[in-house]
Amino acid sequence: MKGVTFNVSVAHFLLAKTVGRITESALHGLLSGVRMRDLPDPVLPGPDWVEIEVIAGGICGTDVSNLTYSASPAMEPFGSFPAVLGHEILGRVKSVGANVSKVSPGQRVTMDPMISCTTRGYASGDECPSCNEGLHCTCERAGEDGVTMIGDRPLSPGLTIGYHKDLPGGWGQTVLAHDTQVFAVDDALTDNAAVLLEPLSIAMHAVLRTPPKDPDPVLVIGSGTIALATVWALRAIGFEGPILAQAKRDHEQKLAIALGATEVVAPGPGARQALVDTGASAYLPVVGPEVYSGGGFPLIYDCVGSRSSVAQSLSYGSPRARIVVIGCVAEFKKLDLTFVWARELRIRGAVGYGLEDWRGERRHTFEIAHDLLVESRAPVEDMVTHVFPLAQYRDGLLAAANHRRSGAVKVVLQP
Repeated sequence: MKGVTFNVSVAHFLLAKTVGRITESALHGLLSGVRMRDLPDPVLPGPDWVEIEVIAGGICGTDVSNLTYSASPAMEPFGSFPAVLGHEILGRVKSVGANVSKVSPGQRVTMDPMISCTTRGYASGDECPSCNEGLHCTCERAGEDGVTMIGDRPLSPGLTIGYHKDLPGGWGQTVLAHDTQVFAVDDALTDNAAVLLEPLSIAMHAVLRTPPKDPDPVLVIGSGTIALATVWALRAIGFEGPILAQAKRDHEQKLAIALGATEVVAPGPGARQALVDTGASAYLPVVGPEVYSGGGFPLIYDCVGSRSSVAQSLSYGSPRARIVVIGCVAEFKKLDLTFVWARELRIRGAVGYGLEDWRGERRHTFEIAHDLLVESRAPVEDMVTHVFPLAQYRDGLLAAANHRRSGAVKVVLQP
């Protein structure tokens, strides 16, 4: 099969940080660790596994950050390389192991790419505390070899398919998944809607873990897929309060309104005015930027994870506000944390998906997002703005990496 692989090395890191400032070839071109390769067809590791032909694979902001080495190196030990990239996956079942009954050949499926103790081969009752709780995205064995055998050796370390040397991702023609990772897709969903179930589930998990309280207003910061998915998730679970979406470009703002935002603003003066409209007053310290008192937002979802978005979240929160960090926050310099204590702010991270309490049941986030998407018939597929054949992955990466130039929201590759 063909697949786009990524290999991490010190040499590629140095090229990205030096030559990468001059030419994108050092980021995902001929000088980089990114290559289209001919690879052996993967083989089912056991009777509980599913072989899937990829229909579409999304490009995530995390992929762009990792390929440009702008992400923190802290998570590097929890991957294994070289890896076929892509963790946002829509496919069609090719074959199933003898123990698989939930899906069958020919079905369209999406998949949870995060690797649990079950996927690693540990028996029920021997899971790590996170997996035992149904929150496998913080699996505590991600840095270890698994029990599952790939040929004659144990499954390599890794937290997610797409950054795993033994389990190819969606930027290839074929993927493997454990039965517990695979979910059938309703015929009512288009391919462009279904390929978004992974990012939609990220947003849904964040919203269900830290839900809004009617009629309190909510601020969603971000212009990308996760921010727009968060707006959708808030409405999909039945929240009727005000949602202020902060997005940069006109088409992103229109998408936010279509998915349920009450109002949209651009970063800067528009966002500041929205804060003042909540009853906040501005004060100017002897040195430094404006600070505010009174008003503010009691719940903020930061879907960017940059220094400026985190600083804004801390500044715009009301006393005892809840701030949910969904964007992949990394290392920052000179981030003022004064308001964490001065306003008793509560900051919570959110990663991936898992088992949720929903309508009296314990269900996987993917199932909840899927069913609510079918129910709501929201136009989420409009977030897919660019589609490229897999062979044109470099064009896809260029579009995903420069939203201002390309106008991209979600870029999808089709093997």
